[in-house]
Amino acid sequence: MARPSLPVRRTRRLLLATLLLAGWALAGQAQAQRSVAPGLMTDAELAASLAGQPQALQAPKGAGLGVVPSQVLRWRQEAQDLEHGDNGLPRDPARAATLYCQAARYGDAEAQFNLAWMLTNARGIERDDAQAAHLFAAAAEQGMPQAQRMAATLGTPRGEPPPCLRPVPLEPPRQPPVATATRPSPPRAGTGGLSAAGVAANATQALLASVPLPPHAPAPLVNFVQLVAPDYQLAPGLVLAFMATESNFNANAVSPKNALGLMQLIPDTAARFGVRNAMDPAQNIRGGMAYLRWLMAYFEGDVALVAAAYNAGERAVERYRGVPPYAETLGYVARILSSVGALKQPFDPKVTPASELLPLMREPLRRR
Repeated sequence: MARPSLPVRRTRRLLLATLLLAGWALAGQAQAQRSVAPGLMTDAELAASLAGQPQALQAPKGAGLGVVPSQVLRWRQEAQDLEHGDNGLPRDPARAATLYCQAARYGDAEAQFNLAWMLTNARGIERDDAQAAHLFAAAAEQGMPQAQRMAATLGTPRGEPPPCLRPVPLEPPRQPPVATATRPSPPRAGTGGLSAAGVAANATQALLASVPLPPHAPAPLVNFVQLVAPDYQLAPGLVLAFMATESNFNANAVSPKNALGLMQLIPDTAARFGVRNAMDPAQNIRGGMAYLRWLMAYFEGDVALVAAAYNAGERAVERYRGVPPYAETLGYVARILSSVGALKQPFDPKVTPASELLPLMREPLRRR
């Protein structure tokens, strides 16, 4: 008997992986389904069998996310003492503003609010409502209620974000970055006669394969992602890194902002990428990969910007000309970079045009 063709074999493997993934996701529902006859169920029967299930689990943020580093806390605490003349320090509003500014860049919402309050009330420094509006907005976006009230009073910030909200240098990945090959290059000696496109394709595949897989990822998820990620031109390790950070591989995860499932898709993102049931593991993963592929093209493979956009939204990344000054987002980006071990990944420029603001995001990196 003739061996099936490669497309047929791949289709069979994908079908098997999908079935295994569905079985893994439903393993926690076995108790409710014991009373259901084996075989195919109607939608109504399936819904009835799950009616007694507990509430969906809330997605964990993961260790370190949303926590301001101790050095940043010290800057803010010293600034408070200098602002008010406490703990034996003389009152020094200018020095206090400088320290608040340092902490604000690193995502400290309280420092952002305190500096904005000094600016809008001229507390020892020159009044500047324009800068204050940006700072109040940044603290408000991190969920600080008093900042949200002040931001509503001052209105939408105008102009560029102030220096105290400019992107901070990021810790490089522990693994050495690997150069990407997203543009064809001339064939080199010893390439076996491959064309320039063939050499570039091989380099891209090698780069995708170089991203490590999370050691604690469940096998059904790993198998499914390894089969499907190539369709989206993504490294399986990168997809699983986002999945681990978003939901810790919990298919039932639901966040306070109603982000759903393994890839934590909010309803707008799910609709944007054609996901009808965000709690279906296979649909959720595909939707997350479609969004990652789009972000990779939009930010030309910059892993830090892609991670920041996945966490905070691409508009926040553009507004702040890089990783937004949110403590959670800075921690999120650091965790993704550590897992992926590379600053750049291949991207398909045909998916979407790059952000027009990308040159402005790269300029601070060149100045560092």
